[in-house]
Amino acid sequence: MDALIDEYSRGYEMLMESINELSEEEIRFKPGKDKWSIHQIIIHITDSELVSTHRLKKVLSEPEPLLTSTDQDAWANSLEYEQLDRKEYFLLFKLLRSSMLPILRNLRTEQFERGGVYADAGRFTFKELLEYRVLHIRGHLDQIERIKKSLGRAT
Repeated sequence: MDALIDEYSRGYEMLMESINELSEEEIRFKPGKDKWSIHQIIIHITDSELVSTHRLKKVLSEPEPLLTSTDQDAWANSLEYEQLDRKEYFLLFKLLRSSMLPILRNLRTEQFERGGVYADAGRFTFKELLEYRVLHIRGHLDQIERIKKSLGRAT
């Protein structure tokens, strides 16, 4: 669990490092008609983190809570991600992650097995939900790297 929590704690730094040398034009580049720009990816990651932090806290605090899913494309389109302030969203992401760290570092082993239930996907343990937070960042870091390669940026 220590390695999982450590990687979770480094999410903000990993995201910042992935884009720190890109221009605004590169960050706003859309690699395809229905593809997200890096800017949109960052906003999505933060929105996902906001919802997921709530889920993690529900699982730790309530017995087998009902967890809800979101439609990420509906959020991106309806909330006009392109118009939102990426720096504010980066700060929010950083704050969400750092606010969870004291909770994570003080959990008892049995708390990792607490669960919540999605109506559309079944039961997930706290540990599985936390693992997904780490995998979510990894997946989007890979997506950012693919966009950078399409821009001719070697990594």
